[in-house]
Amino acid sequence: MSDKKANSTTAGKSPERDKPWLFRTYAGHSTAAKSNELYRKNLAKGQTGLSIAFDLPTQTGYDSDHELARGEVGKVGVPVSHLGDMMNLLDGIPLDQMNTSMTINATAAWLLSLYIAVADKTGASRTKLTGTIQNDIIKEYLSRGTYVFPPEPSLKLIQDTIVFSYKEVPKWNPTNVCSYHLQEAGATPVQELSYALATALAVLDKVKASGEVPDEDFGRVVGRVSFFVNAGMRFITEICKMRAFNELWEEITVNRYGVTDPKHRMFRYGVQVNSLGLTEPQPENNVYRILLEMMAVTLSKKARARAVQLPAWNEALGLPRPWDQQWSLRMQQIVAYETDLLEYGDIFDGSAEITRKVEELKEQAKAELATIERMGGAIAAIDYMKRRLVESNSSRVRNIETGELIVVGVNKWTETEPSPLTAGEGAIMVVDPAVEAEQVGRLKAWREQRDAKLVEKTLAELESAAKEGRNVMEYSIACAKAGVTTGEWGTTLRRVFGEYRAPTGVAQAAPERASGELDDVRAAVDAASERLGRRIKFLVGKPGLDGHSNGAEQIAVRARDVGMEVVYEGIRLTPTQIVRAALDESVHVVGLSILSGSHVPLVSELMDRMRKEGLSDIPVVVGGIIPPEDEVKLKGFGVAAVYTPKDFQLNDIMADIVRLVDTEARAA
Repeated sequence: MSDKKANSTTAGKSPERDKPWLFRTYAGHSTAAKSNELYRKNLAKGQTGLSIAFDLPTQTGYDSDHELARGEVGKVGVPVSHLGDMMNLLDGIPLDQMNTSMTINATAAWLLSLYIAVADKTGASRTKLTGTIQNDIIKEYLSRGTYVFPPEPSLKLIQDTIVFSYKEVPKWNPTNVCSYHLQEAGATPVQELSYALATALAVLDKVKASGEVPDEDFGRVVGRVSFFVNAGMRFITEICKMRAFNELWEEITVNRYGVTDPKHRMFRYGVQVNSLGLTEPQPENNVYRILLEMMAVTLSKKARARAVQLPAWNEALGLPRPWDQQWSLRMQQIVAYETDLLEYGDIFDGSAEITRKVEELKEQAKAELATIERMGGAIAAIDYMKRRLVESNSSRVRNIETGELIVVGVNKWTETEPSPLTAGEGAIMVVDPAVEAEQVGRLKAWREQRDAKLVEKTLAELESAAKEGRNVMEYSIACAKAGVTTGEWGTTLRRVFGEYRAPTGVAQAAPERASGELDDVRAAVDAASERLGRRIKFLVGKPGLDGHSNGAEQIAVRARDVGMEVVYEGIRLTPTQIVRAALDESVHVVGLSILSGSHVPLVSELMDRMRKEGLSDIPVVVGGIIPPEDEVKLKGFGVAAVYTPKDFQLNDIMADIVRLVDTEARAA
């Protein structure tokens, strides 16, 4: 956009206004039909773009009836197992007029294929489709955990979507480099800048080296790379971070890739503001946090987001209701239409403080980028970046514990009046457990009515293309139209590419140096270990498909730092695998971390298996976003303790665990 702006008006004439950013609400749950109903309502309320949340089985390439999908179907997003689901999800929404964002990574090529198949069937021209697939696998290894394949074939899939899209779907953003989850995992602004840019370089270098895009067209490819960022509470720093992103991207596109068209050099980004900072205690305060964070990505015109989606005030408690999402949408509309924000040029130009901070962030980010480049780029530096994120998050958690970082209502000013917003039943949305069985039933019916020979043929062609290194997109679209399921697509490519276990960063993270704060817990661990005759052994497990491992990593690091022996094997384990590990490792306590809302079925199954294996004497503790009524259920299963986000003092959790182990040992 031009910065030329009438900052004063002639009599009777309103100043020219910029168009507002896209208003989005990240949404999807239960079933495709119910999610479609929600989308239609949100669009009628003034939302201007779709932002689709998929459930964890869809994100990780499993069908709804897979063992690992148990308890996860429809919980954190909508299940899309085949073309029929995608048709129902988008029913009545004109794809050639809608800008759609799909938060999907490992299976991005597949969901884009389903989307294009719907467009083809409904007569929407591929050349008119606008939107974004996230398609950033490196940040999945580092922070969010919905990866499937190893790095190299994963980058090849991203390359395939980019090469296909620039030819066939030219208005689509085939990769959306995502620093949002890096900040959720504890990234500093410098790490968010450098790790996201390093990811973009890895992707673009891969495409350029392939030779599949002529040099004269490469600027178009660069121009379709978009970003998805996070905005936290450090208001001025976040504004400066976004201005630094803009300036660094300009330098990279010119100096590294020789892009001449200014449009292709633009730093285009969408944003969801920080969910990590939303609090369970006094959740009404989150409204102010969300507003301030949104201002950080809208006030500076040169660094203004192209699309904004806001979390709901109560997302630290569970799934938001439609009314909660409406409240967040209204916040965007009021800022865009009731204020004069969009009538002015960049209000920060010429500010000495802003310029100083931007330059500081740029120099530090360049230094970190240079470190990653010396290691061989983002793929080679995955272990390094993961370790640094775990360390940064440990520092953040420690600062909240000590009070150095004040969080209102959590570690200061905790006295509160009861909130009428959270009173009674229905304060959050709960997905009906029957949804999973219904989805599985529809999936079985879909398999029975399709042409099995055509499915087999298209899958064989997809497998051949993947083995031979050919672009898989048209083969995936053919699979979608033939009725192939998400799990069948995923299984086929797993056979070709294999699977991957990302580093946890726990063992390599620097140990806690401020030993004085840990002395009492360390002494308790030592005393209990002496009574046991060996060091307390703590198994930290993440059952199901929930890949948000930040909390589990911090628990594992702190347990290590207070002297426990820790067993932590990362994400995506079945209850059977966790119980087997507890038995094989002879652990004294099991800790489960579940943030996807699937805690009731997964914990129930695990406790049953613990009893069958004769491990009832081993205490089990559970952490996650767990409503009070579910805490009662978990303790009814035999869980010894439940921790939620309000339990931020990790040393207190460690002391509890020692007492549980010690009590069990004395009773034995």
